[in-house]
Amino acid sequence: MSQSLESESRKLLGRLRDTLAEDGAGQERLNRITHLIADSMHTEVCSIYLFRDSETLELCATEGLKAEAVHQTRMRIGEGLVGRVAKSKRIVNTADAPSSKGFRYMPETGEEIYSSFLGLPIQRLGDTLGVLVVQSKEARQFSDDELYALEVVAMVLAEMTELGAFVGEESALGALHQNPVMFRGATGQEGVAEGHVYLHEPRVVVTNPVADDPDVELERLRDAVNTLRISVDEMLSGVDTKEKDQREVLEAYRMFANSSSWLRRMETDISRGLSAEAAVEKEQSLARTRLSNVPDAYLRERLHDLDDLSNRMLRILTGQGSDTGAEMPDDPILIARNIGPGELLEYGKSLRGIVLEQGSVGSHAAIVARALAIPLVIHAAKITTKALNGDAILVDGDQGVVHLRPEDSVAAAFRDKIAMQTEASKAYIDLVDKKATTPCGKTIALHMNAGLMADLPSLGSSGAEGVGLFRTELQFLIRNSVPKRGELATLYSHVMDAARGKRVAFRTLDIGSDKVLPYMKPQDEPNPAMGWRAIRVGLDKRGVMRMQLQALIRACAGRPLTIMFPFVAQFEEFRAARAMVDAELANEERLGHVLPTSVEVGAMLETPSLAFAPNQFFIETDFISIGGNDLKQFFFAADRENERVRRRYDTLNVSFLSFIRQIVDRCDAHGTPVSFCGEDAGRPLEAICFAAMGLKSLSMRPASIGPIKHVLRQVNLDAVAQLIDSAATRGEQTVRTDVAAYLADQGITP
Repeated sequence: MSQSLESESRKLLGRLRDTLAEDGAGQERLNRITHLIADSMHTEVCSIYLFRDSETLELCATEGLKAEAVHQTRMRIGEGLVGRVAKSKRIVNTADAPSSKGFRYMPETGEEIYSSFLGLPIQRLGDTLGVLVVQSKEARQFSDDELYALEVVAMVLAEMTELGAFVGEESALGALHQNPVMFRGATGQEGVAEGHVYLHEPRVVVTNPVADDPDVELERLRDAVNTLRISVDEMLSGVDTKEKDQREVLEAYRMFANSSSWLRRMETDISRGLSAEAAVEKEQSLARTRLSNVPDAYLRERLHDLDDLSNRMLRILTGQGSDTGAEMPDDPILIARNIGPGELLEYGKSLRGIVLEQGSVGSHAAIVARALAIPLVIHAAKITTKALNGDAILVDGDQGVVHLRPEDSVAAAFRDKIAMQTEASKAYIDLVDKKATTPCGKTIALHMNAGLMADLPSLGSSGAEGVGLFRTELQFLIRNSVPKRGELATLYSHVMDAARGKRVAFRTLDIGSDKVLPYMKPQDEPNPAMGWRAIRVGLDKRGVMRMQLQALIRACAGRPLTIMFPFVAQFEEFRAARAMVDAELANEERLGHVLPTSVEVGAMLETPSLAFAPNQFFIETDFISIGGNDLKQFFFAADRENERVRRRYDTLNVSFLSFIRQIVDRCDAHGTPVSFCGEDAGRPLEAICFAAMGLKSLSMRPASIGPIKHVLRQVNLDAVAQLIDSAATRGEQTVRTDVAAYLADQGITP
């Protein structure tokens, strides 16, 4: 690259900086910029299109097209060459625009006389804000050097748009971080909350995209890179040699931090006129864009590494570090792209709600959120780029919806919903010591799900009769190494102490699928939900299973012990697991340790295959817990992480309810206690139907016990069973509408 070309690029950016520094409203700045770019590029036309909403682009300024078209010409994303650039996030550079794929003639602009077209996305961290276009009458393709110069300008425009440099009445552009925004995601944990934003990793906004002195910026960049390399080396030296997976991640960090091509690209950007911060962010934006287009999981992880390193570099350059100085509000709603279980537990119950851009319903974060009873919305796309610390925010975990900077009418309606739920919860206090006995004389035992010591105080206040599921994997997920047997025994003993004699069903380690231990080598399975997980891991990695069983036995210290094995698909697996329990009991007795007064060993029925196990299975198992979340996805062959299919299948589908009744009938025939465990057990209509199918025990989150007990005490289950049978006879798909109508007729509000 010649020095003259670098000088021309710096000259253009210098003129751009001076133009932005001049007084004037947003529209004036846009007009000056388009004139400046057209003049510098020697083109007849320069236009800036910005997004009005997520689907619509608007011509906001132009030099060369008809002035009356500004703020009048709009197009949908993907429409015309401009819309094509916005949709693909890729450059379109053509000498013959009218003949190019997707061209659409806009008669109001007067662009028919221009042949060549160069369009670039205006992007910030992978988020497309608009499109920058230059056009000329001469039929020519723009050179690489011209293209590079405009890429740098587009990046500066993105920063200025982010900072609100073009906001104004004439420009018809509102400030990016002032308007209300609604995000429609997915439910990670039910519940509603109102509060203020607290960003887990506040982004660094670059306020000085154009460099005053490239030599100074180059020195700042190299100093920052050296600091970064030292910090990565220090992290590596602090990792135990046995922590292979952690070392692999940090080795990848070191590879990128020492990448000469990464540094060279940033140095080139600085030589073209960018500041050190802007050069880093330009590379970060490119990584984010590539990230969205890479199908390979390994490459996505490496691009995540590069993205994280860029954040670290920006914090070094700005002196911000990891402490931004932002105070946590009294009512914090945590916003993050993703978060690990350990980090989330550090926040603890201080959080009112959590919103993630990524995550899944079975992720570590969702497990912890459920354990802490904190509303969680996942898949809220781009919320980390839209939210600022302190913004008002409403989280509806029931619907998977988030309102950022809500309008007064939305906030008022939301507060009414919270008030109604609070008022309803007061009515459940009187039911704490009462049984869930129906008018038809059936009593349903209601248990709670738990996973942390913090859950146990809810055992008494919720009215639960015991813990139907204690998730033991959380203690493994939040650590960087396998916990010691003594630590687990102490924890399990505290859990039993807190239960005060009530039954606690400990589920053995349920890992694999989307619950991967930080110190466990990833299996890279094509379908992990149906792969090496839960009991399959336990039977293959017997050392861990034996250690956990020993910890449970020792924790009892002469009290009853209840163990259940997850994801049992066939009788042989249960037999092998039960044999391990018997072997450990015998070994503990030989060692002179106090044995439990009684031992119950059960299985979670989460695959349809186990429902068809031999009769001997139902005879040998002490109890069965139907794991509704997994069973439903395998019954319908619908991945519960896939929004396109999971919502198509209703829990109150007649076929699924008939299957539940078949399981209950088999258990009843052999005197095997059976319960239903999962989110659906905590939903009134579903709980009613499960009970009508013969289930006498349900396990759910603590907050659901009151509402479920309240509705069961009013419902005639025999009548509901008849409704379900009638719907099956008629060939109905679901009984949801019929049961809801029946409750309404009876004056019962679920």
